[in-house]
Amino acid sequence: MELMGEFFSNVARYPKYLITIIIGGLVALLQPFFKNRSNPLTVVGLISSVLSAFITFYFVLQAMIHPLN
Repeated sequence: MELMGEFFSNVARYPKYLITIIIGGLVALLQPFFKNRSNPLTVVGLISSVLSAFITFYFVLQAMIHPLN
């Protein structure tokens, strides 16, 4: 019975690993932008990219929720 408790303890750790990997990936991808944030062109590109990502995410969710509209 102790093996099952150990199994579930190990399985419960996986979400923490997933979150850590996602955050680490985002930091690694965004780090060059934050290093060059004094450049106005980089700031405009970063803001445009984030805004574009949110708009795309919004329209994809709308299409998933209301596919016939």
